[in-house]
Amino acid sequence: MKELRDVEYLPEPTDRSIVSAVDPTVIGFQNEWRSEIMGWAPREVTPVVKPRRRSFTLSGVVVFALLVSVSLLMWQNNWVVVEFQVPKSEWAFEDTGLRELQAEGLTGEDVRVCMVDTGIDASHEAFNGREIEFKDLVGASREPLDYGVVAHGTLMAGLLLSTDHQQGAAPGVTFAMVASLSDNGEGENTGLDSDVADAIRWCQFEFEADIISLSLGGSENADSQEGGSSSATRQATDAGIYVIAAAGNDGLDDDGDVASPGSVQLAISVGATTQGKTLWSNTSTGATLDREGEVRESPHLKPEVVAPGDSIISTGDDNRWYSSSGTSDATVFVTGALALILEANPMLKPAPDGDASCLIKVKEALVDSLRVDGVSQHDARGGYGMLNASAWFVETQAISAC
Repeated sequence: MKELRDVEYLPEPTDRSIVSAVDPTVIGFQNEWRSEIMGWAPREVTPVVKPRRRSFTLSGVVVFALLVSVSLLMWQNNWVVVEFQVPKSEWAFEDTGLRELQAEGLTGEDVRVCMVDTGIDASHEAFNGREIEFKDLVGASREPLDYGVVAHGTLMAGLLLSTDHQQGAAPGVTFAMVASLSDNGEGENTGLDSDVADAIRWCQFEFEADIISLSLGGSENADSQEGGSSSATRQATDAGIYVIAAAGNDGLDDDGDVASPGSVQLAISVGATTQGKTLWSNTSTGATLDREGEVRESPHLKPEVVAPGDSIISTGDDNRWYSSSGTSDATVFVTGALALILEANPMLKPAPDGDASCLIKVKEALVDSLRVDGVSQHDARGGYGMLNASAWFVETQAISAC
């Protein structure tokens, strides 16, 4: 009944299911008297409140339906976009001294970098306005594309070239990507050693690279001759071309040496560290002996250097940003640092028909930049130390003509 909609009730002491309707405006007054009259004394009677039912009016239903319709329309037409903050790996660029060199105006301009990987998704917004020379050894595409698992090549290229969200290490370089690896269908990027060798030779002879960046690696059969990729790397480094290569992600299943072709003497092999500046758990171990059984000597002990390689944010496919870990990522930080150094010291770039004299001096400068208390020390997994781009730059300033 409408008249009883807002009343409250007092239960009978002998049967709480029997209640008396009470005017709620006087509840709280004369409670002792009510208790005496109703037989509750010495306890005080407590009113039972009848829950109110929520009523829906026609106007309320119309307003609700209107709000739902407007919200759906806005969502379908992208009138309202909720964006979540994309994380960055700024710490990695700062810890390696790259931002310090960039603050001096260095971008890698006029330095030619050739990357051998799974290709590149050049449509990513981070590459807007970039000219990318593309060579396809996996298929026959003339347009840049990425054949890899989670667009591995795009990830590596973004660490070097990005100009959006997170600035790359050397976005001003002249850049080429050679696709020689692809997804094998089992979640791994693989390729023929002969294709990688052809890619390295293309970087040297066709693109005329100053730096070849190899975020890849494998192992060679100890009973066979040197693999094609190692031979091509040796040919490039002997001509003074800088080859930066991943040390490998062997971890506990380490095969006893860094990955090839980074194991080649004049190449710079790169291990990985974490944000806490400790060694990444899966970074590979370098051997004291080279492939021919000769003792490795400084500045060619493997790996030569380590750089950030744990949970690194970079560009991926479909204009997205991904996180990846490995010595692949660490390799690009070293590539970027060297590009900035060569921009500032163009005399150190490889010369036509040149030799490895400048390359060796730059490697010696790298080792000197990592000295602790004036002493160079080497660790089988940690190399000579963690990349310090600004200190490396300072050491290269002292190099005379070579």
